[in-house]
Amino acid sequence: MTAEPQAPAWLGDIDLYLLGEGKHRRLFEKLGAHRMTHEGTDGVSFAVWAPAARSVSVVGDFNSWNGRAHPMRVLGDSGVWQTFVAGIEDGQNYKFEIVNADGNITLKTDPFAFATEVPPDTASKIYTPGYEFGDGDWMTQRAAAHPYSSPMSVYEVHLGSWRHDAGGASLNYREAGDQLARYCNEMGFTHVEFLPLAEHPFGGSWGYQVSHYFAPTSRFGTPDDFKYMIDTLHRAGIGVLVDWVPAHFPRDEFALARFDGTALYEHLDPRQGTHPDWGTLIFNYGRTEVRNFLISNALYWIEEFHIDGLRVDAVASMLYLDYSREEGDWVPNRFGGRENLEAIDFLKELNTVVHGEHPGVMMIAEESTAWPGVSRPIYVGGLGFGFKWNMGWMHDTLDYFKHDPIHRRYHHNQLTFSLMYAFSENFVLPLSHDEVVHGKGSLLNKMSGDPWRKFANLRSLYAYMWAHPGKKLLFMGGEIAQYSEWNHDAQLDWPTLQDDRHAGVQRLMADINRVYGDCPSLWEVDDEPDGFQWIDANDADNNVISFFRANQGRSEHLVCIANLSPIPRYNFRVGLPTKGEYTEVLNTDSESYGGSNVGNLGVVEAEPVPWHGLNHSAMVALPPLAVLWLRA
Repeated sequence: MTAEPQAPAWLGDIDLYLLGEGKHRRLFEKLGAHRMTHEGTDGVSFAVWAPAARSVSVVGDFNSWNGRAHPMRVLGDSGVWQTFVAGIEDGQNYKFEIVNADGNITLKTDPFAFATEVPPDTASKIYTPGYEFGDGDWMTQRAAAHPYSSPMSVYEVHLGSWRHDAGGASLNYREAGDQLARYCNEMGFTHVEFLPLAEHPFGGSWGYQVSHYFAPTSRFGTPDDFKYMIDTLHRAGIGVLVDWVPAHFPRDEFALARFDGTALYEHLDPRQGTHPDWGTLIFNYGRTEVRNFLISNALYWIEEFHIDGLRVDAVASMLYLDYSREEGDWVPNRFGGRENLEAIDFLKELNTVVHGEHPGVMMIAEESTAWPGVSRPIYVGGLGFGFKWNMGWMHDTLDYFKHDPIHRRYHHNQLTFSLMYAFSENFVLPLSHDEVVHGKGSLLNKMSGDPWRKFANLRSLYAYMWAHPGKKLLFMGGEIAQYSEWNHDAQLDWPTLQDDRHAGVQRLMADINRVYGDCPSLWEVDDEPDGFQWIDANDADNNVISFFRANQGRSEHLVCIANLSPIPRYNFRVGLPTKGEYTEVLNTDSESYGGSNVGNLGVVEAEPVPWHGLNHSAMVALPPLAVLWLRA
């Protein structure tokens, strides 16, 4: 094949100026491979940023991988190389052949590739979008939504190990979309959150070491198949969140690492550019083109795939220059401090752009330190995220449930301390994949006691969690009380549902989500103290806590009483916020969930007897290792 004439600069002066300024929000419309017609000829334009390269060529199936066939030309001093190749078909593989300043030749995949080969193969693929979404109603509703005062019960999913087909293979995007939509509706989850689905070479990274930021992983199908999955979930009323990883990227030679022979995307200094925990490379947030790459990528997932929110991974590692580093192994900022000022500026810009251009889209931080104002507006000194994972609540709560009830009186503060800071951020309460891997065991096996007590404790944990202020997230398998630790190579242990104890936990989760969605008191005032009040936070000797939640205006109340002792307590007086009848809308000790069926016959009547500082109260039967929800 002979070389085509060099193409004109489809990246115009404005494009190149915005790239240099770091303000080209939709850089994915210009860089990468794009089908077009040039001088009456159909083909593909290629453009790549490689400022230190001596020369760049596009090679692929269409030219026998011959670096002399289609050389690219650099556009001024922008560092962008571009060319046009006629006659290319969708699905053909390509890479960029880059001659470094020292004369070495490397083959690199396209940082803006929209599709790739199935790993372990690494080539980029020509892809032209063809799917038409049918989720217009959902998108209109999303733009007008108020996430803070809406129910949010998230089912966290690793797509490759959620469910396998009859032949033992992972479901593809289309199969998963159909089945997840049905399952989430049956279980009452409002959102699915996927572990990262951008292309990644090593499946054992679960997607957290990304090689192609603009390409959904080809393991489960094409980008159009991926869109079908999102569309199907939206049509079923299920929101879609994805984990997004701007904190680091792997060292694979075919991808971003030393892309043009220099530290282009990463810091040159290993004290700033390498991650000591994961052996990966850290983005250079001080470089405008790198910030542009990442912000453009965030917008790409939101706009191209209709993603409803990004959960930003490992934010703590971005904020601190000394994160996981010993003294002398990090470089202080210009003021001598440990804060990564460039990363902070990047996160603020990211959140400003996303929230400004896409109302209703959620930005969620996985941030494990006490950094102030993560989910507060930038104009009051915050980072501008919409939500933050509450890691402190998760660690304290799981530790409490690990203890035998006889010792829990000494750990009672682990249940109550979270309310000291519950409204300092907009929190998501996570029981995530991180808690069921690396020898930590399943949630069920974290619970104390014999099998009956383990199941009872787990049921209590879920009901307490869903009544606590904050949005909810549960990793797949938790809803069926999976015995074994999560294995990313195997599907969930669905056959355990033949055991009625596991099926009982699944029934409970469906009922918890149903009642949660029906009770504005559990979510309408999640981020303000007005939506929560303790009834009794101090009954450590009995392992009992009680509180109530209220909706805006306090026209509805839901009382949560947790007896985390194996001793049933009869005629136990509890203060209540209002007079009248309270319906027992949830009892985790119900026989249908696998419990002992101690309860209150469905109704509790408040008496004008002051108790716990409230004007009304009732004598209540508290089942063992169980949680009651009473609604008025």
